Amino acid sequence: MALVLALLAVPAGAERVKDIARFAGVRANALTGYGVVVGLTGSGDQNLEFTIQSLTAAVGRLGVQLPPGVNPQLRNAAAVMVTAELPPFAKPGQRLDVTVAALGQAKSLRGGTLLLTSLQGPDGEIYALSQGSLAVGGFGAEGRDGSRIVVGTPATGRVPGGAIVERSVASPFTARGPMHLDMNEPDFSATKAVADAINREYGGEVARAEDGIRIMLNAPDDVARRIALAARIEALEVSLSPPPAKVIVNARTGTVVISGEVRILPAAVAHGNLTVRVTENQQASQPGPFGRGQTVVTQQSSVEAGEAQTRMNLFAPGAKLGDIVDAVNALGAAPGDLVAILEALKAAGALRAELVVI
Repeated sequence: MALVLALLAVPAGAERVKDIARFAGVRANALTGYGVVVGLTGSGDQNLEFTIQSLTAAVGRLGVQLPPGVNPQLRNAAAVMVTAELPPFAKPGQRLDVTVAALGQAKSLRGGTLLLTSLQGPDGEIYALSQGSLAVGGFGAEGRDGSRIVVGTPATGRVPGGAIVERSVASPFTARGPMHLDMNEPDFSATKAVADAINREYGGEVARAEDGIRIMLNAPDDVARRIALAARIEALEVSLSPPPAKVIVNARTGTVVISGEVRILPAAVAHGNLTVRVTENQQASQPGPFGRGQTVVTQQSSVEAGEAQTRMNLFAPGAKLGDIVDAVNALGAAPGDLVAILEALKAAGALRAELVVI
C-alpha cells in the first residue's frame, strides 16, 4: 500500500472575514418529503404495500378510483424520499435542486419522473413543492443467471431546479438590536483578531468578542444600514495566527496530513518487523524389501523466524515537519506501522500535536 504524506504548511496570512466566519441567522434549512417516482422500466418496487397505497392516494386526488380488490403490479413505480436545502433569504418562487432516493426495493430510478411532492421543514410546515424528471448518474444490469453489475448509485437521482419555494423563513439577521458574527472554527486568537480588525475599520468599539466563536456587533436598526455593515465587514482582510498543530491519519488509505506547526521533542524511533515462517512437508516411509511393515506418511515441520534489520532515527530538539517526513520515509513504514509510530510518540509526550486517527 502506498503511503501518501500531505503537507499542510499554512503560514500566517490575510484571510477575508467571509471565508472564516458567518453572520448568525444566515443559515440554510433542511427540507424533507415523501413521494412516488413513476415511469421506470420494470425496476420499481413491484408489490410493496406502502408504494401501492401512495400511488392509490396520488391518483385518487386526480379523480381516479381503483376498483376494490385490484392489486396493481407497480414495477414502474417506486416510493422515494425527497430532500432539499432551503438557502437563507429564499423567497417564494425561487427554484431549488432536490435529491431523490429510493425507499423500497427499486433497483434503479433511471428514466423516472417524480410526482408532485411537498417538502416540509422540521416544524412540519410545507416550504416547497417538487416534481420533475430525474437525472441518474449510475446504472445497473442483471442477467438471467443472477449475475449483476452496478456502477454508481442508480437508486439515487437529482431533479435540478425541481422544487419551487412556497414559503420563506424569517431570519433574525434583519431584526433590530446587535448583530452576531460566528467563526467557522473555534479559535480565541482568530476571534480577537477579527474583532480588532472591525474596530480599526470603524474607529470605535463596534465589535466585542464574547467567546472563542461569537463576536457581537453594535449594529443600526435600519435594515439597509445593517446590510451595508455586513457587506463591509465580510470584505475585511484579517491576519491570523497559524492553526493548532494536528496530525490526521487515515489508516485505511494510507493518507497522513501533518500541519506545519507540528513539533517533536528529543526522541529515538526504531521500527522493525518480525517474520515467522512455518513449512509443512509430507514424506512417505516405506518398509524394506520383503518386510512385513506398512507404508506410512510422516509429517515434517520446519519453523523459521527472522527479523528485518531496524534503523533508529533520532529527532533533535524542535524537529519540524521536514524532519518528521524524512524519518518516516527512512524507516519504510507502512500506513499501519505509521499509526503505531505516531501513537507511540504521542504516548511518550514527544509529539507536540493533536493526533487524530480516522
